[in-house]
Amino acid sequence: MQEPSPLDRMGIALRYLAAALPLLFFFAALITLAAGRAPMTQDTVMGLVTDMALGMAGLVLMWWRRRWPWQIALATAALTVYSFTALGPALVCYLSLAMYRPWRQCVPVGVVFWLCVAGSTLWSATGVLTVTYGVVGAAVLGGLTILGLYLRGRRDLAAMQREAEQAAHRQRVEQAQLAERLKIAQEMHDVLAHRISLLAMLAGGLAYRTDLSPDQTRETALAIQENAHQSLNELRAVLGTLRRDGGMEAPQPTLAHLDALFEEVRAAGQQVEVDDAIDGRELLPTQTGRHAYRIVQEALTNARKHAPGSHVRAELGGRPGEELRIRVSNPAPSGATAGPGGRLGLVGLAERTRMAGGTITHSVANGRFILDARLPWEA
Repeated sequence: MQEPSPLDRMGIALRYLAAALPLLFFFAALITLAAGRAPMTQDTVMGLVTDMALGMAGLVLMWWRRRWPWQIALATAALTVYSFTALGPALVCYLSLAMYRPWRQCVPVGVVFWLCVAGSTLWSATGVLTVTYGVVGAAVLGGLTILGLYLRGRRDLAAMQREAEQAAHRQRVEQAQLAERLKIAQEMHDVLAHRISLLAMLAGGLAYRTDLSPDQTRETALAIQENAHQSLNELRAVLGTLRRDGGMEAPQPTLAHLDALFEEVRAAGQQVEVDDAIDGRELLPTQTGRHAYRIVQEALTNARKHAPGSHVRAELGGRPGEELRIRVSNPAPSGATAGPGGRLGLVGLAERTRMAGGTITHSVANGRFILDARLPWEA
């Protein structure tokens, strides 16, 4: 059961004005009779004053109708036995009860209200007036009950719609946050897997090669140090993006950074042959170039993990209005098993390619593992 919402000043004023209409009518009648010097007995004057006093008491009781709804509704209904002017506050209190309380409270109060209205005519000598009051009172109370139920239904429906909209909004926000976290996680995987695999290759060279000169050893150690610093910087940038709860900012490499990537992995000892046949690469959208860079980077990382020391061939091609083609191949050692995190790189590549609107396939042919990705390139 929904609690009533607070009313503004206009709503309060309108309700009190509606409740005070019988009282205003009596007051106007009293002024008219006094101005016309109509003869009135003392009993008549006392009756009018008592009626109006009870009506004003009903207006005062209205203030607590939302705190004690059925109690105030019963109290104002009881006042109608002796006061016509209390009918306005009683009707307003009953309508409020019907709008916010269950029918188990409305029905008994409505029956008592009807008996009070009909009983108010017992002071007269005619039974016709009692029947008339009973019929009219039943019709009015029935109409107020239907109106209260209708208003309650509209209010509940509006509340359900607001809750549904809020739930949908929260779901959209959660989905956007999840998508952003997945994107950042993918970025961390692409950056750190590449750097850590380079570190592993360089460190492996120091551990197993005994023929290195002091200068070569020093150069390899400096390369390890530089890659470690770059790993920390790139990790710090990605984590900073996560703390700011914003979009990806850095690192943001594009296709123009591929040459530097190839030089970096060659310096670390990976054998990479590049066949670059891209036409109009400066026209490639930045986002597509970023996806292409990450695909090549992850393909080289997979080759270092699963076929260390092997010869890798990277073929790039495409032009505006067609598609960007990326093909990376390396020897597929027989009997090789996936290590920790095996095939997760391919899953990440497939997700990144799907986000870019492209396709990706991988297969083994003639003893080589072949990764083939196609990204759309609008003119």
